[in-house]
Amino acid sequence: MPRPAKKISLDSAFKLILRDSGIPTQKDIATLNAKIDRLEKMVKNISARQNIAVAKAGRPQTKGKRHGSATDMVFASITRSKKGDGFTNIQKKTGFDEKKIRNIIFRLHKLGKIKRVGRGKYVAK
Repeated sequence: MPRPAKKISLDSAFKLILRDSGIPTQKDIATLNAKIDRLEKMVKNISARQNIAVAKAGRPQTKGKRHGSATDMVFASITRSKKGDGFTNIQKKTGFDEKKIRNIIFRLHKLGKIKRVGRGKYVAK
């Protein structure tokens, strides 16, 4: 004897059709909006932290203390000398290894902050 069919409400059938068709429900849209709101808050927090970091990096360095990033230290070394600073002088002043200084100089040159005036000699723009 066959089993009797279950009676299903019209509302349940409609939800089933929406789910099977991939059409989002009002609850799905509300969930997505909540996730987007959380992402926006995270982005605002990150951008606020970056603005604080930029403000701190822009401060002048005090004599005898190391402040800022390695890039800031190399750039400060180059900007202090009017005629430009040589690679070996930068290495002596900062204490960084050769590879690190070369990478920083490459990055500063790419950003347009320094220019090369001779072999191993750099001047701030």
